[in-house]
Amino acid sequence: MDIANQMILFAKVVETGGFSAAARDLGLTPSAVSRQIGNLEDRLGARLLNRSTRRVSLTEVGREFHGRCVEIARNVEDAELLVASRLDHPQGTLRISATSAFAKAQLLPILPLFLADNPDLKLSLELTDREIDLIGEQIDVAIRFTEQISDTSMVARKLATNQRIFVAAPDYIRRYGMPNAPEDLVNHNCLRLSTVEKFNNWQFSDGHSKVARRISGNFETNSSDALLHAAIDGLGVAKMSTYLAHDALEEGRLIRVLPDFADEASDILAIYPNRRNLSPNVRAFVDFLAERFGKVPPWERTRRKEMSAA
Repeated sequence: MDIANQMILFAKVVETGGFSAAARDLGLTPSAVSRQIGNLEDRLGARLLNRSTRRVSLTEVGREFHGRCVEIARNVEDAELLVASRLDHPQGTLRISATSAFAKAQLLPILPLFLADNPDLKLSLELTDREIDLIGEQIDVAIRFTEQISDTSMVARKLATNQRIFVAAPDYIRRYGMPNAPEDLVNHNCLRLSTVEKFNNWQFSDGHSKVARRISGNFETNSSDALLHAAIDGLGVAKMSTYLAHDALEEGRLIRVLPDFADEASDILAIYPNRRNLSPNVRAFVDFLAERFGKVPPWERTRRKEMSAA
């Protein structure tokens, strides 16, 4: 037993008036308590207690030493109570990292609801599409996509399927024609994402079969937001998440290319370092997102209603 625990044990012996009473409170045997106090005295080179068959009493140095032991025991108890109070409900600061496009389109609009349910919590949100080190950068939870995950030691909870479709501006299609099959894209300018190379390996699924195509073009960017605007401005064909493309499709600024195909190889994930002793802050936030997005996220519900109506 280290000296700090021996000091706390010593304070308990004095408080309860003997080895047996202290042993009962702590779930130990009287001999184990006596042995640890003896070890403490040997370590200090001083007798702390006068022992008799019925009771123990403090020596002069033991009385002075006891005051310091009580102080340590109280500090430990206060520290335990502090942690317990933190575990009672979400409070303090929750540090979140999210990709820029997803945060602007889907995360920021719902954060007021989360904060209203957790009034003692503060949020610190970092928007970045780069790879992050959760532990090194002290990020509590990150919102990422499957192809962005390289550290398999992190815990990943699926929030929603990130369905991606293929889109282009009406003006681009007028100029270069509509592709009728994935292989036709070899004749089109396809827009690339520079930060995640896996993103540029487009996968096409029609519900029955899957095919992959390595795409190329004369424009790439590190931002999904910029990719969206490049497609709207007629630079080429883009693979675009439905959460991001929905409004532009609805407004006619984009049209769907290869409408029978989609890329469903990616999920939207909440990433955090450890499942064990998960903090109430992280648990509350991840549960909130999972409930909000559900099996069919809000942007997909709207799109599916429109498809059914058509």
